[in-house]
Amino acid sequence: MLTPLELTGRARTHVVLMSEFGCELEPQAAGALRAMRAAAVSAGLDLQPVSGFRDFERQLAIWNGKFRGTRVLLDADSRPLHAADLDEVQRVAAILVWSALPGASRHHWGSDFDLIDRQALEPGAAVELLGADYAPGGRYARLSEWLAAHAHDYGFFLPYDRDRGGVQPEPWHLSYAPVAAPALASLNVELLREALDGAELEGRAAVAARLTEYYGRYVAAVAPAPAAALSRATRPA
Repeated sequence: MLTPLELTGRARTHVVLMSEFGCELEPQAAGALRAMRAAAVSAGLDLQPVSGFRDFERQLAIWNGKFRGTRVLLDADSRPLHAADLDEVQRVAAILVWSALPGASRHHWGSDFDLIDRQALEPGAAVELLGADYAPGGRYARLSEWLAAHAHDYGFFLPYDRDRGGVQPEPWHLSYAPVAAPALASLNVELLREALDGAELEGRAAVAARLTEYYGRYVAAVAPAPAAALSRATRPA
């Protein structure tokens, strides 16, 4: 079980560096990813995580940058928004469509990461996480098909598989069920509120007034971990 500090990204004592990928993951999740990557080679895929563990301060910087308009802010259809045109409540709602509150990101747990097929990425091309790339005909369509057939065998699933009225679908975001399911069960509104206390969070008043609503809509409203994935605990990497 993760500690409250680990759950909210304020500690990194639960993650290890995956030197071959340049990211950190929880040890069981890292071992499962290595096993899944090895299995995918026979299908001509080169699984590459492009984001693993992210601590509270990094999530806070992403949040504040979007709120201030110094980072790209997108609507649910991935169209750019101008932060200056929105009031605080509207900015917070727009950010939450694609980015978690600091303390509430699944990336804090070390169980979650974003995944591409490096084999399908053209040399020199920038990594972009776009839904169209994972759909039929997209550059990562074969990756999506393979994951649909095999991800559960290694303990992984897609928490943002469809629109549940909160975070938009993210076909690139994988979660290691044996770690993520108990982490989600342990993360509650009170712990999130405590993690945010004292943080230099832009839009603090708007967030505080609706924190329980935001927790239910953007943290809890995800796909349940499938039984097939939950049963696949691995040895630590």
